[in-house]
Amino acid sequence: MSLIVDSTPVATFAAMLFAPGSVTDSLVTLATHIIRDLGLAGVSIMTLTSGVVGLPGSEPTMLFAGFNVFQRHLSMFGIIVFGVLGDMIGASIAYAIGYYGRRELVERHGNKFHISVRKLDRAHDWFTRYGSWVIVVSRWIPFARAAFPYAAGVARMPFLRFLVFATIGSIVWITALGVLGNAVGSDWQSWR
Repeated sequence: MSLIVDSTPVATFAAMLFAPGSVTDSLVTLATHIIRDLGLAGVSIMTLTSGVVGLPGSEPTMLFAGFNVFQRHLSMFGIIVFGVLGDMIGASIAYAIGYYGRRELVERHGNKFHISVRKLDRAHDWFTRYGSWVIVVSRWIPFARAAFPYAAGVARMPFLRFLVFATIGSIVWITALGVLGNAVGSDWQSWR
């Protein structure tokens, strides 16, 4: 997949930010169709699945939702609320899997959730070293963000604390992606 961008500062920044984390064209197409057909419910569904299995990713989901704001099909407030809601439900499911399934479940079935033992160990090390605030920052790291809720569950972080810190990080990430998608505006097709 080639990433074609224009030379505006927003496009240049976004290309540098997301080039390593670009997803396949079929995942972007899936996200665009679901959001186009289901609207805000589609935004929640896509961010929820991204929180549990890491696919299609919050990046294409929220960028396309932001593009829909540009086209006046959805509101910025709506995509942020429904994006954060879906993201937090997905992160809560991942936390519960880590909490109740513990490490053994991730070791046996982690590939189904696109979580490897190596990612879980790295997230757990960060969590142990930096404490609860790593949950906030982890919500801003493409692809790795899916591992941290599992690690918080395995580490038995109190759920309410996890929820508060993850929500703070999610609000920032989801808002930034939605605003960026809106700023891209009519250049959405070249970003695909």
